[in-house]
Amino acid sequence: MAKTILIVDDSASIRQVVAITLKGAGYDVVEACDGKDALSKLDGRKIHLIISDVNMPNMDGITFVKQMKILPAYKFTPVIMLTTEAGADKKAEGQSAGAKAWVVKPFQPTQMLTAVSKLIMP
Repeated sequence: MAKTILIVDDSASIRQVVAITLKGAGYDVVEACDGKDALSKLDGRKIHLIISDVNMPNMDGITFVKQMKILPAYKFTPVIMLTTEAGADKKAEGQSAGAKAWVVKPFQPTQMLTAVSKLIMP
């Protein structure tokens, strides 16, 4: 059975590029346009990994990760932050919220798949 990854980004084109990359590697993909939308998709189904942008309207990625980690079913779900933010302060904020990896846009698909494979066990 394929592993399911939730992509959270306000940019439809970024979601599309990430989804194509992940689907091509055999993953199932669920998409959300911001943190609030992503929380609504955490409805009890098994999500193996979350890839989230930081800067989004309605609810930013770091707030989303903090909210998601409160939910018992998703407390241990690994998170990759995919963002244009490269500053040490933002990275530290993301890590303290619970992010396991930080990928800076623009990214190479192989770079993304390497990060994903390190966080999802077969």
